[in-house]
Amino acid sequence: MQFIAALQAAVTAAPFDGKPSTAELDAIEQEMPLILAEVDLLDAQILTLDRPATELDEQRIRRARKRVLAERRNLTNRAAGLAPLGGAA
Repeated sequence: MQFIAALQAAVTAAPFDGKPSTAELDAIEQEMPLILAEVDLLDAQILTLDRPATELDEQRIRRARKRVLAERRNLTNRAAGLAPLGGAA
């Protein structure tokens, strides 16, 4: 019986140095507005976990949801090569 084993050098073309590549950093930078909007939404939701939501809390959550949706739309449009909405032309 023969055992087949992959050599590490053949499987991995470049050694992983633990740092993100330039392309990965660029992708993170492009997604940062969405990430920040999602963090704001999470913060608004966390505030209402241990107490009833007030009208102000509900408004904050609605605004945060709208911002997340807008940032997702902008990110999708940028990926598709479309012009961003809402800007002065």
